[in-house]
Amino acid sequence: MKLFKIKGGIHPKGCKEGTADKAIRPIPLPAMLRIPLQQHIGAPATALVEKGDLVKKGQLLAKARGAVSANIHAPTSGRVIAIGRFIAPHASGLPGITITLRPDGQEAWSDLPPPLDPDTATVDEMAKRVADCGIVGLGGATFPSGVKLNLRNRYDLKLLVINAAECEPYLTCDDRLMRERAKDVLTGVRVMARTLGVERAIIAIESNKPEAATALKKAAKTSEAPAIEIVEVPARYPMGSEKHLVQALTGKETPARALTADIGVVVHNVATAYAIQQAVCHGRPLISRIVTVSGEAVTESGNYEVLLGTPVSHLIEQSGGLHHDPDHLIIGGPMMGQPLSSMRAPIIKGINGILALGQKQKQAPPPMPCIRCTSCASACPCGLTPFDMAQRIRNDELESAIDIGLLDCIGCGSCAYVCPSKIPLVQYFNYAKGSLTAKQRAEHKQEETKRLVQKRDARMEKMRREKQAAMARMKAERAAKKKKQEQEKQAATAALDAEASDKIKVEA
Repeated sequence: MKLFKIKGGIHPKGCKEGTADKAIRPIPLPAMLRIPLQQHIGAPATALVEKGDLVKKGQLLAKARGAVSANIHAPTSGRVIAIGRFIAPHASGLPGITITLRPDGQEAWSDLPPPLDPDTATVDEMAKRVADCGIVGLGGATFPSGVKLNLRNRYDLKLLVINAAECEPYLTCDDRLMRERAKDVLTGVRVMARTLGVERAIIAIESNKPEAATALKKAAKTSEAPAIEIVEVPARYPMGSEKHLVQALTGKETPARALTADIGVVVHNVATAYAIQQAVCHGRPLISRIVTVSGEAVTESGNYEVLLGTPVSHLIEQSGGLHHDPDHLIIGGPMMGQPLSSMRAPIIKGINGILALGQKQKQAPPPMPCIRCTSCASACPCGLTPFDMAQRIRNDELESAIDIGLLDCIGCGSCAYVCPSKIPLVQYFNYAKGSLTAKQRAEHKQEETKRLVQKRDARMEKMRREKQAAMARMKAERAAKKKKQEQEKQAATAALDAEASDKIKVEA
């Protein structure tokens, strides 16, 4: 099929050779699993278990809360020994509410829901199953997949795109998944296409993964699924950005701050397709994922199937440990990944890689003043002017930075990668977005406080009016009662007078 050119982008060194040929390996159970209730965007899930409870593998531990949230399930059988705050796998290192589970080693499964037939089950049944099994986007965004599958009710959808680009350096977990489980991936794509109501599906894979593309094409020939196109796209970062991938495939540009669904396209990650196949065809919730472990400091790089909640330290130990303390410990890829503050943090749904980078790999000389070379603008896939945005952010002109596209920045890091002055442009943009979010929250809190005060004043005014009305009613009732009593007294007096008059007449 014809491909379309996208603006900007870079060609960083792939660094995938250390893991691309390493088959997926399971790792032994750790002594303890830490299962955060926040493994998705949206509100944290609500715990359904208590300390001391015995749970089985696949059992629902926490229920989704709100419209955009996801269920959390037990990765194995064991006992809940604590529910409290524990360090989260986030750059801040701040703790979050976490269920601590001590495995019993029995791997006893709970009762799973019955399999659904992708050809005969209703689309509502399949979307509900995906939501019930806690499936989220496994490319890193962690948007609840059940919600995304229901976009058919709001948009006129024409195309499903499976993002198998895996453009981040070092990461090969999706590559290995496609090589080893291609048939299951295609079944998951078929489930998603039918649930979304689209007639066309494309799996977009970068050209530097020929083995994975061959495996998918071979599986597609023997599959009973409708025609699914496997398209090789150029190996260019950030081809994995959903808006740019859609543009490369269709030539359609997604409007600023809009969704690809607005132009009739839905994008899912290839690992999400596999998780959906497991949920629909086997009733298995999302309790594990494939993670790439790589970097100069790692003894044995590889791709590992890891139970959610497994400490990063345990995963590193199972990969042979570290040669030396890494200069950078990163969650995800080196371009868009986040630094990890502690190896005690657990693996969660959105983590597709753990990188322990050494001195030779970090390449971070001190920044110098901007020389206005505009290399960053040429590399930006969104057509922005990063040097100008950074200058406005330094001057605390955040609203002005928004005017020139700050909120359209996808944080891919292409600008910082090509900057000869090594200015940390992405950090500027993340800082600005964080400041704007904090400002919006403060404004929302202020508005909410104002609304609550107004609501309280209205309630007090209503109570005052009701009290006045009640007092008026009481006063009226007292007056009516007094009047009635006077009337009764007058009637009684008149009756006595009449009786006395009649008695006098009789005596006379």
